[in-house]
Amino acid sequence: MRILLASASEARATMLREAGVAVEIMPAHVDEEAIKQSFRAEGVSPRDLADALAEAKARRIGASHPEALVIGADQVLVTGGETFDKPRNRAEARAQLLHLRGGSHELLSAAVITVGGAPVWRHIGAARLTMRPFTEPFLDAYLDAEGDAVLSTVGGYRIEGRGAQLFSRISGDYFSILGMPLLEVLGYLRARNLLVE
Repeated sequence: MRILLASASEARATMLREAGVAVEIMPAHVDEEAIKQSFRAEGVSPRDLADALAEAKARRIGASHPEALVIGADQVLVTGGETFDKPRNRAEARAQLLHLRGGSHELLSAAVITVGGAPVWRHIGAARLTMRPFTEPFLDAYLDAEGDAVLSTVGGYRIEGRGAQLFSRISGDYFSILGMPLLEVLGYLRARNLLVE
């Protein structure tokens, strides 16, 4: 069975490939902003929002590839009941990181798998991260070094790179920080006999 990843995330694709999954990348084009606005207006929890975004992506690709197993994934950052989106530019990334500085936030990474276009499995991984009280000169040097890479993640950081320097404590699932609860996804693929036991 073909395994498709309904995401443009290079980090998710790399995770799967390095874990030995023969995955094809097929980004889903869904109106994430409309989904977020609708769910936020209804007061839906951040966990349900992450799950809904992952499902929308998997369903979109699954509808046109019913013969395939499709993995949809999405991530939500939440702190103090407020959710954050990917920063659109350096100024937004800087403001967001200043807001998160010295405090803790949670990353919720949802994965939904569809077969025949219908969801058959879902999981939400979580991690709690505490940022150290870094200085503004450090932040500016960090943003200079990372460039546009900070715009590709909901947190404005790549924990697997220079972003690790922003933190004093991390607990929870490392792979969920990277954007997908990988171990649980692999477990499901083994249960379907799509990976060797």
